[in-house]
Amino acid sequence: MPASARPEISAAERIVVKVGTRVLTDPHGRPSLARLFEVVEAVARKVQTGCEVLVVTSGAVGVGREVLGLPEVPTDLVDRQACAAVGQPKLMQLYQQGFDQKDLGCAQVLLTEADFDDRTRYLNLRRTLTALLQRKIVPIINENDAVSTEELALSGKVFGDNDLLSALVATKLDADLLVLLTDVDAVYERDPLLDPTAQPISRLDPDEEGPEAGSGGNGPGRGGMASKLTAATIAARNSCHTVIASGLVPGMLDRVLTGEAVGTHVVARPGLAARKRWIAYATATKGRLHLDAGAVRALRNKGASLLAAGVNKVDGQFQEGEVVELFGPDGVLVGRGIVYCDAPTARRWCVGVRPDGARGRHALVHRRDLVLAWEAS
Repeated sequence: MPASARPEISAAERIVVKVGTRVLTDPHGRPSLARLFEVVEAVARKVQTGCEVLVVTSGAVGVGREVLGLPEVPTDLVDRQACAAVGQPKLMQLYQQGFDQKDLGCAQVLLTEADFDDRTRYLNLRRTLTALLQRKIVPIINENDAVSTEELALSGKVFGDNDLLSALVATKLDADLLVLLTDVDAVYERDPLLDPTAQPISRLDPDEEGPEAGSGGNGPGRGGMASKLTAATIAARNSCHTVIASGLVPGMLDRVLTGEAVGTHVVARPGLAARKRWIAYATATKGRLHLDAGAVRALRNKGASLLAAGVNKVDGQFQEGEVVELFGPDGVLVGRGIVYCDAPTARRWCVGVRPDGARGRHALVHRRDLVLAWEAS
C-alpha cells in the first residue's frame, strides 16, 4: 500500500515510541543491540525533520541480568530490582552511544506512579519534558524499577511492561502519535495462539467492542496484548493516534512513521481536557464514596456537583485535594473526582449536621473536578 495510507500518522509532530522488553532482548533474554540502534536511527531521522520524539523503554532488567551473569531472568522481586538497578545505567549508555552517533542528545527520565498521582509533580514533569523537546533532546523514559515495584510485580496493579506509562506520557504531553513496538505484528480479531485462522486488524475504533486480547507472545516482558490495547485506548480517547506493530521486523518503525498501513492503527478521537485526563487516568485513588441513586442521577443527568447528602458511605483515608472513586448503589463505578475535604470531615458531613445547621449541603466533589465513567470510556 502507498506510504500515504495513513496521512494522520505521517503528519504527527509529537510522537511517543514505546519499545518493549521482547524487542530489546533476544530469545535468551540478552540485549539485542541491533534492534535498539535501529530504533535510535529511526527516531533520529524523525527528529531531524523537525518532529519531537520521546522514547519509553523497557529492557533494564534484561540488560542487568546479563551484567550480573544470571542464567535466567529472575522471578524474585528483589532480584529483579537489583537487575534493574544495574541494567538501567547500562541501557542508558547504549541509547547515549546511539544518539551520539546521530549528533543528538538524550536524557534519562525515571518515573514512579507517584509522579502522576501528585498534580504538582505532574505539572513539573510536563514542563521538564517540554523543555527537553524544545532543545531537540530525546527523553528516554522508564519506570524507576530500583525503587518502584509496580512494573516489576508479577501480579497486582502494574504499568504493564511500560505500556500504561507510555499512554500516560502521550496524553500528558499532548502527543499526536503513540507507537507500541512489540513482538507481534498487529492486534488480531481473536487470540492467534488459540486460533491460527484469526486475522489481523488494520484499523480499530476505540469506541467499538474490542477484540479478544491474547498474550502477545512468550518471553520476559510483562505487558501482553491486553495492556497494549488498554494503553492504546487511553491514548486514542485523548486525541492521540496509536499504532501497535512488531519491533522485530527490520525497518518497522520507519514504516509506521511514514504512514504505511502496517500493524494496527487505533484511531484517535477528541478527548478530555488535560486536568480531567489527570483525574481519570494519571492518579491512584485514595478512597471511595458510595452514592445513593438520587446522587447518581444528579451527576449523570444534571451535571451537578456531588453533595454530602448523596453519599451513604465513605471508605479510605484521604486528604483534601486527593482523588477518590465514586460508586453507585449497585456497586458500579460512576466516576472519579478531587475531594474538597479529608476523610474524617467527609464522614461528618455525610451523616451529621454541620455547625451552621445545613445538613449535607456541602459539595464534596465539584463538577469541574469530576470525571464520569462514560466520559473516560
